[in-house]
Amino acid sequence: MLVDIKKVQITVTVPLGYANTVKQAIWEIGAGVIGNYTNCSLSTKCIGTFKPNDNATPFIGKSNKLEYVEEEQIEVSCDIKDVRRVVDTIKKVHPYEEPAINIVPLLDESSFN
Repeated sequence: MLVDIKKVQITVTVPLGYANTVKQAIWEIGAGVIGNYTNCSLSTKCIGTFKPNDNATPFIGKSNKLEYVEEEQIEVSCDIKDVRRVVDTIKKVHPYEEPAINIVPLLDESSFN
């Protein structure tokens, strides 16, 4: 089986109330396109945890205190050539100092013929 990765799925969590800002910014640069559809994404509400250390400047919470935050997890697909721009855009508009961004390669169904 020959695998040619052309798309990835990018996942990021944001505090409630910031999801539309992040989605709009990444849609504007081409993320979230599936065939003839644009602005495609999946959002799931979740609880994020983190504990900032003494060197952190947290948007939410205090240093050395475990935080539980209601967040929205956003998933979008994008062309592999656009990954760097999408990640840079997320970092630019995301309120967190260190947003957790996951990038997963996607296999095209044609790889399984």
